[in-house]
Amino acid sequence: MLTSLVFILRKTFGGMVILSVFIVLVVNVVFRYNPPDWFFLVPIVLSALIAAVAFSHVRRVRLISTEVIASTLANRQHLQIEIPLEASLAFALVEAAIRELPGIEQVESAHDSLQVRAKIKRINPYQDHFFNQIKYLNWLATKRNQILATVTPGDDVGSVSLLCEPERAVWTDLFLVDNGTNLENMQAISRAILRRMAELRRQEQAAVQQTVSEKELTVAKLNLLHAQVEPHFLYNTLASAQILTRTDPAGADHMLGNLITYLRYSLPRTENSLSTLGEELERAKAYLDIMKIRMGSRLQLQIEVTDNLRTILFPSMMLQTLIENAIKHGLEPQSGGGTIWIFARHNEQSVAITVADNGRGFSAEGAGTGIGLRNIRERLRLAYDSAASFAIAANFPSGVAATINVPANFLQGTNHV
Repeated sequence: MLTSLVFILRKTFGGMVILSVFIVLVVNVVFRYNPPDWFFLVPIVLSALIAAVAFSHVRRVRLISTEVIASTLANRQHLQIEIPLEASLAFALVEAAIRELPGIEQVESAHDSLQVRAKIKRINPYQDHFFNQIKYLNWLATKRNQILATVTPGDDVGSVSLLCEPERAVWTDLFLVDNGTNLENMQAISRAILRRMAELRRQEQAAVQQTVSEKELTVAKLNLLHAQVEPHFLYNTLASAQILTRTDPAGADHMLGNLITYLRYSLPRTENSLSTLGEELERAKAYLDIMKIRMGSRLQLQIEVTDNLRTILFPSMMLQTLIENAIKHGLEPQSGGGTIWIFARHNEQSVAITVADNGRGFSAEGAGTGIGLRNIRERLRLAYDSAASFAIAANFPSGVAATINVPANFLQGTNHV
């Protein structure tokens, strides 16, 4: 209340000062030091008018703002806004917010200096008021307001200095008011910036959610593909071990030891852990030892993998799938069995692991459903995009050779394989 009263008195006093100068000039020039008696009523009436306009301004600011203080009552509004965006993005956001203001007439933006200057039509909320119908008083009204926005770069933050003011000299603020129009402009720009920031946050959250959903979908697909690896040999191995306990206890013990080794390397891993080529080879050897007990001399094995390649990160169960296919579709149906070769070659960019056999090859009788090979291709695509490859071809003179080619610098980030 006191702030409002002081504001009205200050405007009235400022107007009286200006009127005093005007009266002195009129008395000296027009009336030659002999003004009529009614002339001295003019300053009283005009002072009352200025006080009434100032009171109206206070009332309107009270409607616009929750606080009626010196800063909200001022004709010239200044605001500092911190936008958590890089300076160029903050500038683009502020410029767009200013351009969408109602009544905007002229916008000049300088991207290099990060400044926006604009002119905006002043909408008189009291256009139909009696005093506004007097044409001789129209020259006192401000036709336009102006806006100056400056963005100061910071560390991933743009500091925006916003100035909204009448398009007239500062000294006229002694007795003229803007009826809260610049306060409205400042609040409108602030709301537009906040709305755009909220929209950006919603878009970022939606993008993050979409990324999370895609990642979860990819992991789910990988887990499903991984789970499709056939576990039938586990039951066959246990059945074989049960028979061997009666006829060959030492062989049964050896088979169960290999089964334990195989299961140890097949346990589910934590999310951030990876398999290595060495671990996959240990699992494969345990599996092949089990199969050798079952197949006897019908199964031969040759492995050519240097020690330095055993630490290469490699997708789990892929090598196992190729070996299972070689035995099930290549060597087991063949009366004389055969040999499985496992060898690895590398260069600076990639590592190639090949599983080859001299079994029945691509015969109709030995062909399977192809689920395991499709799983390998899909898992490689999900894990490496186009950086990995899988090829399968006929081996000479018989059998099949399957090769998985993966990047040598397999990163920790692509671990769901």
